[in-house]
Amino acid sequence: MKLQSILFSVNREISKIESILSKSLTTKQKVLHNASLKLLKSGGKRIRPVLVIIAGKFGKTKNDNILNVAATLELIHMASLVHDDVIDESLTRRNSPTVYAEHGASMSMYAGDFIFAKALKLMCNINNIKAHQLLSNTITQLCLGEVDQIRDKYNFNQNFRNYLRRINRKTAILISTSCELGGIVSEADPKIQQNLKYFGYYLGMSYQIIDDILDFTSDEKTLGKPAGGDLLQGNVTLPVLFALRDNVLGEKIRKVNSDMSKGDLEEILVEIKKSGAIEYSQEISDRYLQLALNKLESLPPNSAKEAFNTIAMKLANRKT
Repeated sequence: MKLQSILFSVNREISKIESILSKSLTTKQKVLHNASLKLLKSGGKRIRPVLVIIAGKFGKTKNDNILNVAATLELIHMASLVHDDVIDESLTRRNSPTVYAEHGASMSMYAGDFIFAKALKLMCNINNIKAHQLLSNTITQLCLGEVDQIRDKYNFNQNFRNYLRRINRKTAILISTSCELGGIVSEADPKIQQNLKYFGYYLGMSYQIIDDILDFTSDEKTLGKPAGGDLLQGNVTLPVLFALRDNVLGEKIRKVNSDMSKGDLEEILVEIKKSGAIEYSQEISDRYLQLALNKLESLPPNSAKEAFNTIAMKLANRKT
């Protein structure tokens, strides 16, 4: 199954979700309205809504609740991006100025909170306590991930476990929840819900590690933000953790700060790429991908299972 075929098959649902998103972010407060809609229109892969829709195909019930859940997950993701840009003082995302760049920190934080609130409002019509408990825990973990990221800025002494916990909270848990909620709302068998949960978790871990690799191997035009930006902002990712094992290179990395010149940073990026850190990180991502595919094997054979397999392979081998 090709990715284009998958996206075409859910195109009707995605169009409805786009409408829900746009309607949810409409407000008479002009600055808040413009800031929220700008982020919505800036693009994005809509990975989480697609995962929700496909996961819902494993269930017994088909209803519009799945669309609200899909929109909810995308809004939560959007809100977390707005907050991320404030924390990292990021001026660009997807080749466009961030809400932070255009409206400042205070308005960005309120915009993020506004989007979070709208996400929760969409869930009000869903009468399923398990779904609400899962979403509540997910938002809690996202917040803890934000705190972890702030705490660990320029902390080059953190360990592998800290990194894995942080990317779980920052990325994997939302992808995992997208898959599990799709199963819950469509009333899939509890065992299927569990398999969807862990498929999403492993896929999310692989996805974030690839994201961290691309920060070193891609360019600014492709990334939509400066290459090496994570390191410059003090976010210690897996390639950096591996490169720190080299004492000489490690000393150079430990001197990285937000005021470092572009030339000095580029020299360090070149050395990290030569150190084997990228290959090592790719290997760890591949391990998580294989765990995701193993979980997929436990799901019933149908077109949704094939779709998940295609998506997993595509995300694991993406260049942007």
